[in-house]
Amino acid sequence: MTYVSSATELLSTHQLTDLLRRSREANERAGISGMLLYKDGNFMQTVEGSRAAVEDLEARLARDPRHRGILVLLRGEREQREFEGWSMGFRDLTAGADLGEVEGYSEFLKTPLSADAFGADPDASQRLLLAFKRHR
Repeated sequence: MTYVSSATELLSTHQLTDLLRRSREANERAGISGMLLYKDGNFMQTVEGSRAAVEDLEARLARDPRHRGILVLLRGEREQREFEGWSMGFRDLTAGADLGEVEGYSEFLKTPLSADAFGADPDASQRLLLAFKRHR
């Protein structure tokens, strides 16, 4: 499942680090792998795992008061995981990282992580997430 959502408030580096730590621990227990991007108060995340584990995570996200406007862009089954072994890859695009260092950089990487930007082309979310997988 790949989704976008908005944070109810901008998160500090400390809050993002804590969120990532807790997410990685929970994902390891649930057998979930994936990638999380954060930019200007918006999230894009892809998660992979058993149907039950992903559905449980989706239900928790829907109840999480730190999120609003969750829009699932892609959902389905795959024969092989894209982020195998990653309890949660992460990139904060707000932090002023040098995006030029990302292999295959293009202005596409400056696209806001929002439903407006990706709702019309959900496959674009996978291209963005995989760009960071290759860079890592």
